[in-house]
Amino acid sequence: MKVLAVDLGGTHATCALVEDQTCVDATVLDYRAAGGLQPLLPEIAIALRDICFRAGVALRELVGVAMTFCGLVDSNTGRVLSTNGKFPDATALDLPRWSEGELGLPLRLENDARMALLGEHYAGVARGIDDVVMVTLGTGIGGAAMIGGRLLRGRHFQAGCLGGHLPVRLDGRTCTCGAIGCAESEASGWALPIIVKDWSGFGSSALNESEINFERLFEQAAAGDTVAVEVREHCLRVWSANAVALVHAYDPEILVYGGGVMKSASSILPSIQEYVARHAWTPWGKVQVRCAELSNNAGIMGAVPLFKEEYSSSLSDVR
Repeated sequence: MKVLAVDLGGTHATCALVEDQTCVDATVLDYRAAGGLQPLLPEIAIALRDICFRAGVALRELVGVAMTFCGLVDSNTGRVLSTNGKFPDATALDLPRWSEGELGLPLRLENDARMALLGEHYAGVARGIDDVVMVTLGTGIGGAAMIGGRLLRGRHFQAGCLGGHLPVRLDGRTCTCGAIGCAESEASGWALPIIVKDWSGFGSSALNESEINFERLFEQAAAGDTVAVEVREHCLRVWSANAVALVHAYDPEILVYGGGVMKSASSILPSIQEYVARHAWTPWGKVQVRCAELSNNAGIMGAVPLFKEEYSSSLSDVR
């Protein structure tokens, strides 16, 4: 099965041709200066056609286009439901119609964390495990849940994908979603500069010298910077408490962590594993905490199972 994939991230879009469990070719588009999704669609169409040309694959040989989106989506109709400030024009776009018109191919749209989980279940660390929760730590905190080998979506397509918006503090910061004390508002990429600048002693910290991000946070913490150590420990506590909430909510066998922050996985996952082992109520055994295997390719590798899921559903409807 050959599928085109478009993974819309925080600042980049990865366009790829996927065949079964192999990424045949890919192109990364930088759209940090773009004002919305509509102006990017022509560039995405060109990139997808160029990939097919380089691979010697005709569009008629493809099953369709699988697109991820960093927000709430209706996977049945291929419409974006809510953007939470990202690509504000996306809710007005008919993406399936665009795909048919530009490429002559059907389009399936899914939340980015759900697609990453599909990819890890299909070709990554969650192979052979049908009860999984995935957490993506990056600009925000994404989440997805799989129960019995099927993605959890819910009537309003919110089930399982708002793991980063579970509250961890009653007196915490206001989140972009409107809630108070979400895991995302307490320990995500967009929140980190706010947290660090509000921290006591920030003025004398090495973090005050340049851009604040998780890579620098963990570097400075390893070097012994007091503020960096304290903020790192704060984030580890937030992620760990969030992990227990996800275990209690979805009953997974494993928790899979992905996203850009996993560059520091060796400093993060042992703390989460130890906390979950101590505090999660799982009399059946211990939930394992694992790092995603597919890294930035998890979303595009979810393209084939997304279309296989649709194929299986069609067969069920016929039966």
